[in-house]
Amino acid sequence: MPDLYFYNKLCFITYTEQENFMSEQNITELLHPAFLARMKEMLGEEYDSFIKSYEVPRTYGLRVNTAKISCEEFEKLVPFPVTPIPWIPNGYFYPEDVRPSYCPFYQAGLYYLQEPSAMTPADRLLIEPGDRVLDVCAAPGGKATELGAKLQGKGVLMANDISNSRAKGLLKNIELFGIGNMLVLSEEPGKLTEYFPEYFDKILIDAPCSGEGMFRKDKKMVKAWEEHGPEFFSKIQRSIITQAASMLRPGGMMLYSTCTFDPSENEQTIEYLLEEYPEFEICEMAGYEGFAPGMPEVTDSKNPNLAKTVRIFPHRMEGEGHYLALLKKGEGSPIALKEKDSKKGGKLPEELEEFFRNVSWKPEASRLDIHGERVYYMPKGLPKLNGVRFLRTGLLLGELKKKRFEPSQAFAMSLKKEEYANILDLSVQDERVIKYLKGETLDVEDLVSRKEKGWYLVCVDGYPLGFGKLANQTLKNKYLPGWRWQS
Repeated sequence: MPDLYFYNKLCFITYTEQENFMSEQNITELLHPAFLARMKEMLGEEYDSFIKSYEVPRTYGLRVNTAKISCEEFEKLVPFPVTPIPWIPNGYFYPEDVRPSYCPFYQAGLYYLQEPSAMTPADRLLIEPGDRVLDVCAAPGGKATELGAKLQGKGVLMANDISNSRAKGLLKNIELFGIGNMLVLSEEPGKLTEYFPEYFDKILIDAPCSGEGMFRKDKKMVKAWEEHGPEFFSKIQRSIITQAASMLRPGGMMLYSTCTFDPSENEQTIEYLLEEYPEFEICEMAGYEGFAPGMPEVTDSKNPNLAKTVRIFPHRMEGEGHYLALLKKGEGSPIALKEKDSKKGGKLPEELEEFFRNVSWKPEASRLDIHGERVYYMPKGLPKLNGVRFLRTGLLLGELKKKRFEPSQAFAMSLKKEEYANILDLSVQDERVIKYLKGETLDVEDLVSRKEKGWYLVCVDGYPLGFGKLANQTLKNKYLPGWRWQS
């Protein structure tokens, strides 16, 4: 562990008040009797242990972005205490009194803050570089960022959320992680079936649900459950899972998950899928000693394969409540899609050509999509998408302005230090890092000569934060205004 400068100055909370709301009130007074009765019936002898789990403080976790940094390097670099999460290879617990989002490594996209058990779905869906991947209900990006990182820049990630406002937060998190081979959509899942029949290799559905597994974490979920319970959400889930099934190619994998305990949202939803799409089969997934098997007994069919699904209970492991089912679609002949016409040959705009002289790789002209001043770099093999509501299509490289090119924040985050010629690499202990993140102009006369000028990639301990424009040993700050730290 390096110098604890940021641990002491930025990442440490001065108070230690527990957020556990259950400890001050009787659990039976806060939770609905119908919920408690169902859990007692489901858990039997484990019910008392389940109830006692509400008296235990919640856990806090982060997940390392392995597309940018290995876990070994992260452990050497991180300026606050972390402990590995045993069932997530790139997951770590951190203490309650630490604020990891106040560390510049967070702004460098080296990790994502996520409840530990919520890391499980994206981990158990095995992604291969080059896959076409869909995250159906992706905001705020906890699963999508991990799926995108696993692609290692190959294939395509489509991250969708029906809420346009939530999708904006999703886009920021994906760009912060440096994922460029992506599209961010805001559509009804049903509309997507028109454009992507049997298109995807992998699909993740972290379905909207009644949220019973989050009662300990978020008090508001208790009230929400009373307004919209399992019956309301199970109808939505059945619609989403069958729509997603039609977008999965034969032989493809789909993972369905919720953060609730109710059988109608879990095993019974999978039972419904198997009735509608009998070509699907339930698959085993990598286990953990704290996982509980799914419950065939809560379904009409009593299908024994439902025991291959996974339930996560807070009394069995250090996390909140979740359900997961890994499914494979039977082999068959996939539907042939007409791909979007790609440009043949062509040249890069002169301004872009000049900028990329400082970049170790060169974009393919056929993959450029220029709208007005904005230049996007598109993933390969996309179908025609006229009429789909997007927030982002591909990697925003930057803007063409009066015979010059201005690189984007997203482009900076997608780069590695060794891919760009002009670097200003600051130590995490350098106060200029915080000044940069606040949008301030930097004096860098100790790092560059007077004759040096142009676009520079600002890094913290070797990991990009954003661009700046250098002149006369002064760096004009180009960190995206909407991302800047507030004093």
